[in-house]
Order: sequence, then structure tokens, then C-alpha cells
Amino acid sequence: MEILSEYGYWGLFLASFLAATILPMSSEVVLGYLLTHDLSPYITVFAATSGNVLGSVVNYGLGILGSRISFYKIFGLSDLAMGQAEKRFKKYGVFSLLFAWVPVIGDPLTVAAGVLKINFVVFLFLVSVGKFLRYLFVSWAVLSI
Repeated sequence: MEILSEYGYWGLFLASFLAATILPMSSEVVLGYLLTHDLSPYITVFAATSGNVLGSVVNYGLGILGSRISFYKIFGLSDLAMGQAEKRFKKYGVFSLLFAWVPVIGDPLTVAAGVLKINFVVFLFLVSVGKFLRYLFVSWAVLSI
């Protein structure tokens, strides 16, 4: 994480992208580090949100293109995780995508959205709103300390 923070906004974008896709990492740490080193809160929130949303778009695309078996092999997603994500969609509908930022459940939700072929514009809007609000809150919390 510290290495990515050396690259400023681009490092944050990359950390946020990777956090939403293949690596279990916390982009909030990089965001907080950059904010405490006087980088613009507006640009950091934008970079983090953009990277994290793009990572979710990759997950969505993999959901459309791939099979469940490939997700299990590549990402280590279990039957249980995918089953729970699909149950959330059935119970809460597409609005569950507002919680795509939540650790552990977020990535399976975005993959499940692709598997279930949720409307991409709706997907993009809901995921973006949820992730933006999360980074906005983290920035506010870091700057309030």
C-alpha cells in the first residue's frame, strides 16, 4: 500500500481498482495517507471512486462473459458467496448494489450483477453512488481527526 501512495492520485486509483477486483486490499488506507499529506480531498475522492467503480465494472463484465466455474477458480468465490449475492438481489433488488463497497460481499454482488445481466446503466449508477459516499465519508473522517 505504501508503495502505491508514492504515486499520488494514480496510485490511489490503482489501489482502488485492485481492491475492487483481484486483491484483498484496503484502498481506504492509501486514501487516508494521501489526505494526511495535503493532497486535494476532491481529487482523492474522485480518483478512489473512479478506480473502485472501474474494478466493479470489470467484475460485472466477468459476470456476463464468464461461467460460475471460472469465478471459483480465478477468484476463489465460493458457491456460498455467489448464492448469497444472488439471494440479496432477489430479496433487495438492484438497490443492493449500493453496498458493493462492503468488504466480502461487494465483489460477489458485482459479479452476480453481471451473471444476472442487470441493466448496466443502473448498475453503474448504483455502484458509483455507494462507492462515492463511502470514500466521501472516509475522507471526512480522516480530515476531521
